[in-house]
Amino acid sequence: MSDQLSVPLVQMRGGTSKGLYLHAADIPAPGPARDALLARLMGSPDVLQIDGLGGSRPITSKIAIIAPSDAADADVDYTFAQVDIETGLVSYNGNCGNISSGVGPFAVDEKLVPVEEGTTVVRIRNTNTDKVLVAHVPVRDGAARVDGDFAIPGVPGTGAEIVMDWSGTVGAVTGRLLPTGNPLDTVELEDGRTVRLSIVDAGNPIAWVAAADLGLTGSEGLELNGRSELVSAIREIRGKVCVRLGLCQEWTQVDTEVPAIPMVGAVAPPGGYSTLNGQAVASDDMDLRARLMFMNRLHESMAGTASISLAAASRLPGTTVHQVATERRPDTVLIGHPSGVMPVRVQAGAGAGSGSGSVEFRMLGISRTARRLAKGWAYYPRPT
Repeated sequence: MSDQLSVPLVQMRGGTSKGLYLHAADIPAPGPARDALLARLMGSPDVLQIDGLGGSRPITSKIAIIAPSDAADADVDYTFAQVDIETGLVSYNGNCGNISSGVGPFAVDEKLVPVEEGTTVVRIRNTNTDKVLVAHVPVRDGAARVDGDFAIPGVPGTGAEIVMDWSGTVGAVTGRLLPTGNPLDTVELEDGRTVRLSIVDAGNPIAWVAAADLGLTGSEGLELNGRSELVSAIREIRGKVCVRLGLCQEWTQVDTEVPAIPMVGAVAPPGGYSTLNGQAVASDDMDLRARLMFMNRLHESMAGTASISLAAASRLPGTTVHQVATERRPDTVLIGHPSGVMPVRVQAGAGAGSGSGSVEFRMLGISRTARRLAKGWAYYPRPT
């Protein structure tokens, strides 16, 4: 096609996200040419992404770039890219837990790793954070299994369970579990309100705000997207946290300088609510409620990296999360999110030093499912 160029790719659902999975060798090296290609493949900038492969939502505008790794402790290198829908900006500031869950199956099916029948362990070095996560991928007849009886809220049906261990991602972006050194911080808003929050960096840095400080119960749904004053307040919190962490200079520029992380979530004690699909969730089904805002919109479920941060925070005395969470099982935290309840495995013990930040995690794990949706060639107009 003389008017168009093409690139081979795989489209996959990983957890509750969907994205494009590319071999690094098939696309330009990091830089403006790569970013322009990724934005064009998604169809950004355009709120509908109608002229590309994106799905007009942040959770469907994601890309995984994968290559064999030369690191001694990793099998593959994986770079996560978030393509902004409206601006076309490509962000590499952090990782995505859900998209990460598709990297192991991709590596197996693309023969990037030696395949072991039953379960293949894939060590994944995320280049965004320079941290290694480990995927336990179910395998049958030399390929990643798809069918199984494991269900995750936010995805129809069931699939093969992929266990992801994120214990090696503590301090993923800032280098510290508690970047400020405090289990509890406050942010002063421009309208005079004081908001309590805990900034916990495991998987990704996330600011966990006490829901009550924002006038929330923790049971809210998509109506949050229409509350402009709340979205503005959360954007302000995110911006001021970014400045505190040294990720941006002016909090008002947060959406252009670091559009994806840190995310902000509101946490509340257990309580009954209805999911986005209208199913009733009982208070006894969870340890706490959480509502996560991602790129100024409510995340329809719970980002994988946010669930890791939340699980870690639940074991840190003094944090907003620890203050509201019950502990029904010593090795699991049950998160009530807009689409249902998500279990996260957590095994914590005392580490060197003193204080909340000295906790060491033997396990920080989530189970996900993933499915290859398509493989082929994506076409894009020849650049002018």
